[in-house]
Amino acid sequence: MKATNYEKLSNEYEIIGKRIVDAAYTVHKNLGPGLLEKVYEICFCHELEKRNLKYLRQVDIPIVYDNLVFDEGLRLDVLVEDKIICELKPVELINPVWEAQILSHLKLTNKRLGYLINFNVVNIGQGIKRFIN
Repeated sequence: MKATNYEKLSNEYEIIGKRIVDAAYTVHKNLGPGLLEKVYEICFCHELEKRNLKYLRQVDIPIVYDNLVFDEGLRLDVLVEDKIICELKPVELINPVWEAQILSHLKLTNKRLGYLINFNVVNIGQGIKRFIN
């Protein structure tokens, strides 16, 4: 088994992460599954705001490749406190490509923590996956 040398996340990341998860739980409790992604995104961001977290929605991130900058490279659903990526889905099954995608987003943006949140589940605890880069 290969050992990882990742630094432990700071207390600040852990506190923000708990608030993000709490916001997702609150939205799911109030809305349930089966709605459009945009509805969950709007309500999730409202809950983030109630928890005194700053966020940006639908953030375009340029890609640097071969010393060139491509402005139309990448879009994040929600970026919290300029630190944590949240990708929101309202799907029946999570495609493994989305898990790989969030890891790529973390790498390309030099962020440490990301969440893939699927609201189309009976139990939201099964719909939240945490990723550390």
